[in-house]
Amino acid sequence: MKRRQKYRPVIGITMGDAAGVGPEIIVKALRDGRLLRACRPLVIGDRAIMERAAAVVQAPVTVRGIGAPGEAMFVPGTLDVIDLNNLPRDLAFAVVDARAGKAAYAYVERAVRLALAGELDAVATAPLNKEALALGGCPFPGHTEILSALSGSSEFAMLLLAKRLRVIHVSTHVPLRRACGLVKKERVLRTIRLAASAVRDLGVAVPRIAVAGLNPHAGEGGLFGAEEAAEIVPAVAAARAEGIDAVGPVSPDTVFYRAAVRRDFDIVVAMYHDQGHIPLKVLGFADGVNVTVGLPFVRTSVDHGTAFEVAGKGTADSRSMTAAIRTAAAMARTRRGKRRTAG
Repeated sequence: MKRRQKYRPVIGITMGDAAGVGPEIIVKALRDGRLLRACRPLVIGDRAIMERAAAVVQAPVTVRGIGAPGEAMFVPGTLDVIDLNNLPRDLAFAVVDARAGKAAYAYVERAVRLALAGELDAVATAPLNKEALALGGCPFPGHTEILSALSGSSEFAMLLLAKRLRVIHVSTHVPLRRACGLVKKERVLRTIRLAASAVRDLGVAVPRIAVAGLNPHAGEGGLFGAEEAAEIVPAVAAARAEGIDAVGPVSPDTVFYRAAVRRDFDIVVAMYHDQGHIPLKVLGFADGVNVTVGLPFVRTSVDHGTAFEVAGKGTADSRSMTAAIRTAAAMARTRRGKRRTAG
């Protein structure tokens, strides 16, 4: 019997800020033959900049500028790039530049448009520079806000992945004082729901979800804070009533050990940015993946910035980019399978 070939989703890879390491790590990642067997990668950026990146990392690839996904060849040794042709080839490395910020926004905008039209199965993004974005006239501070605005999504969250840990956040880029005030039942419940959906997309049929406490020892029965009893406990109860396997609040000083080492849980709901980011980056700094959940399409990203300190040197680590593309492909295949089953 002939073996059925696994579907290779089309992954749109946005080039990111051209003054940073984005173009280089994309070229490096796409030299991995396993990725090419898992998906059909399509860069959205600037052909000349990608040619420069290939020269920097000494990759023997042909960069091919195209206008639409239907023109892509998806063959080894060739890098298909939807060429927006919006940057000079001699753009300086490691310099905040309004032109790079404006161009980076345009790549994300084109990727969202293609994803919403069904021409991409998923989007994987290289890093942006927030200062360059602002100088280029972008009104949003980063990828998450851009993606939610362009796709019309109001319920979304940041999920981070490493080999041994998955973490989703109730709040992210807000001051710590404000983050504590955002720990409300409905927001926590919404994040639990997004966690369940995302982990199912990652191939876990019945996710086990741990919800971290906000305060030391999860409040210690109210001695160290009231948020657990007032907000987190009701959110977990509501999630369980919906059939979600959620437990908590679990003490923040043990929950990540239980998830990453004992494997008691498939994902942890963290209450704020650093509570979730610190353990994940300890375990997976080089190959962590950022996933925006709650969008109408799959979106993954590297879990690092533009790394200006090594831009243009050819030494940037591409493991996070590779992991982001691989995760995007896996999630896209799962979603496609669900649609086929539902249909």
